[in-house]
Amino acid sequence: MLNVTLIGTSGMMPLKNRWLSSCLLNTNGHSVLIDCGEGTQIAMKCAGQRFKPVDVICITHFHADHISGLPGFLLTLCSEGRTEPVTIVGPAGLSRVVKALCMIAPNLTYEVRCEEYTGGQFSLQADALKITPFPVKHGIPCLGYRFDMERVGKFDPEKAAKNNVPMKLWSTLQKKGTVEYEGRLYTPDMVLGPDRKGLRVTYVTDTRPTDTIVENADEADLFICEGMFSDPDKLSRAVETRHMIFSEAALLAKKANVRRLWLTHYSPSLPEPEEGISAASDIFPFTECGFDGKTQILRPID
Repeated sequence: MLNVTLIGTSGMMPLKNRWLSSCLLNTNGHSVLIDCGEGTQIAMKCAGQRFKPVDVICITHFHADHISGLPGFLLTLCSEGRTEPVTIVGPAGLSRVVKALCMIAPNLTYEVRCEEYTGGQFSLQADALKITPFPVKHGIPCLGYRFDMERVGKFDPEKAAKNNVPMKLWSTLQKKGTVEYEGRLYTPDMVLGPDRKGLRVTYVTDTRPTDTIVENADEADLFICEGMFSDPDKLSRAVETRHMIFSEAALLAKKANVRRLWLTHYSPSLPEPEEGISAASDIFPFTECGFDGKTQILRPID
């Protein structure tokens, strides 16, 4: 299963009851944090989330409301006794930006590894999650992220017997992969059926609609997408600032055939997003307004 929590849902600046946009994905006791603006630590505390399990931080872009909380967050991991490496993923130039920010977070007790997306095929594994960044359309280089939890096939005892796999290796092949035993190599496909449908979460913020978003949100179990403005009259403003209105996010969700859409990254001029949700739900009925602390446990469907 995969636990998804919206940490903050505000764009540009925090409000009294809304922190800057951030999201946390947790599985098997490991966490991935998406963006880390000012106040992310406070918002995580309010949401009842822990810092130390965060192994990977995905940065969408280098605007302050998405990254200015990073030095404090990294220092807090030290205070909690973190010694394992932390990987930070982001657009080209990430290493330079992180190095500059870490001038006020010196002497970390663990290694920070920067992975820069510069185009082409790129992904990395974080425990059970495969993380795939992709470019979106903002005023500066900006990334969306696709998270896939892949699932192997069910154990097939008949297949194992047909392939003469010793029973003592069955459990190991299901959990750990290839095994060499008595001069023969045994692989998981010798005991497992076809791969099963896993889970997909796609997260997008600070962008105009693009085909790459639809491609990477294809049949996602949860699509988290920015909705800077609810009012269609604000479309020209959204185009000017390279953001989206609710109806555009809903159209993307409909095209991608996702199961559920959460709106986030609201303008400070939109204090009550729920009042405008019909602009999205009339297009895509499975739309929900995100809010700080909103959480959902996703489970695969066999």
